[in-house]
Amino acid sequence: MALNPQYEDIGKGFVQQYYGIFDDPANRANVVNFYSATESFMTFEGHQIQGAPKILEKVQSLTFQKITRVITTVDSQPTFDGGVLINVLGRLQCDDDPPHAFSQVFVLKANAGTYFVAHDIFRLNIHNSA
Repeated sequence: MALNPQYEDIGKGFVQQYYGIFDDPANRANVVNFYSATESFMTFEGHQIQGAPKILEKVQSLTFQKITRVITTVDSQPTFDGGVLINVLGRLQCDDDPPHAFSQVFVLKANAGTYFVAHDIFRLNIHNSA
């Protein structure tokens, strides 16, 4: 499979759609539809999870309701199997917590004319400055 020349548009479009769903408490559980039942991996703050059912459990276990997010940059690269690597940097605020910088990396894998999230790594950028 060749490199996808639309990787930048795919990356930006995916990020807009993903966070639009994730950041809406009434719709948040629907992010599970981006993942494969068995072939998706998520690392959330160092905790590794495999498969859409377990990823949904993690998403539903998050205790915040309101999330305000500002995306600073979205960098994308094509992968040699037709997928897209996406790196997101931004800032988010959950409920009344202070805002924090975050980074999230996605690998979208091509599947029959569409994509699913094969890899997802999320981390708040909190530094121990003690």
